[in-house]
Amino acid sequence: MTSKITGGPTENIFSKTLLNKYSVNYFRCIETGFIQTEKPYWLEEAYSSAITKLDVGLVLRNELLREKTIEIITEHLDGEGKFLDYAGGYGLFTRMMRDRGFDFYHTDPFCENIFAEFFDLASLDKDVRFELVTAFEVLEHLEDPLEKIEEILHATDNFLFTTEMQPDDIADNKDWWYFSQETGQHIALYTVKSLQYIADKLGYFFYTDGQSIHLFTKKALKSDPFIKIIKKEPTFLIKSMKRKVDRYFDLKIIPERESLIHHDWQLIKNKLKS
Repeated sequence: MTSKITGGPTENIFSKTLLNKYSVNYFRCIETGFIQTEKPYWLEEAYSSAITKLDVGLVLRNELLREKTIEIITEHLDGEGKFLDYAGGYGLFTRMMRDRGFDFYHTDPFCENIFAEFFDLASLDKDVRFELVTAFEVLEHLEDPLEKIEEILHATDNFLFTTEMQPDDIADNKDWWYFSQETGQHIALYTVKSLQYIADKLGYFFYTDGQSIHLFTKKALKSDPFIKIIKKEPTFLIKSMKRKVDRYFDLKIIPERESLIHHDWQLIKNKLKS
């Protein structure tokens, strides 16, 4: 099997049982360490529910990422632009960002947009460009990551995303929680080297906290948005979640924007009338 990142050789490193019944082989890219499964024939079953029952951290994750996203937009980007949350699930993050005054939209063909129904990608012009596209906990689900990332970048110069980096002892760490064997949805597992390879190939600068949150951007930023939080620590899930609370919380005062709640309420009211 060839690497989905480089097109080069891979090695078969282990197999795991997914969805409690499918024995699946995992292959590691020789050049970048990126890990992919064999062709994921089980995905239709895995996505019988787009949001898995194990994703109990969904609300906390969105709260933390809202604050980090606002910080990055305020310090490095144009807050007056349009923004897109790619594969945004129920639309919670889009709603939360609009509540804080940012013109966010949502897209996710596999999940009902509950919280941001009238602010979907389909409501915009087809050629719209976004100041920033976010994609949180998405890349690990991609069967052809390079192709999908390139597609996303056609719409923006700035791409903020999360996906957990492999632990150093990945070959021996058979119980790493991010394999998500019970759900069968995590089929692509990254290293910093593999993300740097993608950024270089597509012509983007790459910034990362070294663990879970990353940024591709066309411009060299005046400062590294993650420089404060790069540290080598254990990756056990509970400690990881606590670390995320610590590192996403920023005491810097960021100017408040006028919420779009009232604007959106009036817009939706008018749409429902017609």
